Amino acid sequence: MPVAYSFAAVLAAYLLGSLSFAVVVSRAMGLADPRTFGSKNPGATNVLRSGSKAAAIVTLLLDAAKGWLPVVLVRWYGAPYGLEDGTQAMVGLAAFAGHLWPVFFRFQGGKGVATALGVLVGFSPWLGLATAATWLIVAFFFRYSSLASLASALFAPVYYVMVGGIVWDTERTIAASIVVMSSLLTWRHKDNIARLIKGTESRLGKSKENAASADAPRPRKRRSRH
Repeated sequence: MPVAYSFAAVLAAYLLGSLSFAVVVSRAMGLADPRTFGSKNPGATNVLRSGSKAAAIVTLLLDAAKGWLPVVLVRWYGAPYGLEDGTQAMVGLAAFAGHLWPVFFRFQGGKGVATALGVLVGFSPWLGLATAATWLIVAFFFRYSSLASLASALFAPVYYVMVGGIVWDTERTIAASIVVMSSLLTWRHKDNIARLIKGTESRLGKSKENAASADAPRPRKRRSRH
């Protein structure tokens, strides 16, 4: 019976994760589909490029909540049904996977930064706070959302494994799920990594039009004959 409960919890977490709130919120607020401009990524950062900070904030909170909720529900109410740390790790991964490959949106999802943060907060508020602080610091100094996300993905497993023994109890299955999420998040940013290397990555604060022009190919410079 615990196996059936665990399967049901993982399936529910995946379905919740499959709700692409960037698209839902944009439609509800009469904005353009975030999959049609900028980075074409259905996430809070690209919604911000539409010019609506309110829509971006709502998207960020909802994307984070769908990662946080399955984890804390298992933690709070799972023990009587035999759902322990292993199930917490699996529902966190399932919600994250749902955001990346949403069944309701033809498996075309976002990069999962906010959802991963929500999962981390569900595992441990201190872990989520440390990871969010890393994102904010890198984004503030370098103005690249993608670079901040990559740095956060790199440090999240380190925070859990190295610092976790002092602040919170570490669990191998949860540690493994964090490593998997970090690896997938990095892989989803492969195009951003290429643009960062080329120096063509869009900075935070650019409007929809600027983001689109940043993605357009640049004209070649003519060589002087002199």
